[in-house]
Formats: sequence, structure tokens, C-alpha cells
Amino acid sequence: MLYESSSTGKTKCRVCERRCTIDRGKTGFCKARMNIEGRLHVLTYGDISSMSNNPIEKKPFFHFWPGSVALTVGSYGCNFTCP
Repeated sequence: MLYESSSTGKTKCRVCERRCTIDRGKTGFCKARMNIEGRLHVLTYGDISSMSNNPIEKKPFFHFWPGSVALTVGSYGCNFTCP
């Protein structure tokens, strides 16, 4: 669902809007996903780069325990080109 394989061994990642076409043995722009034998693998699975408590109102939950907090966990991999 998150990638397409081609007969040439390349994969097209569909995780973000960049839609990277990744050759075998290479990573996408984010460096978090790699084409291994024509299949897209996540290299950062289980790695946590940030963790915080955020107000529940920042999450996509409508009227779910207003005023409470939600644990937010993030991993590595970025699709931006910040300097």
C-alpha cells in the first residue's frame, strides 16, 4: 500500500508527497526507507528521535477528553530541505 514495485527492481515510495523512485540498495530522500531486493523497507523502525506530551487539541481527535494530553512519539526521516 505504501510503495509500488516495478519489473526493473525499482520501488516508488508513496509515504509522502515526494514520491521517490528508489533504485535497489538505495534510500529515498528521507533516508528512512530503502529498496532491498525490490521491496521498500523502513530503516528507522523502533527508533525514537523525540517524545513529548502535547495537548489533545493538537491531535486529530474531535472532543476527545478536552484539556488532557497525548503522548507523541516521532522518528527519524525528513522530506524537507531546510538549510
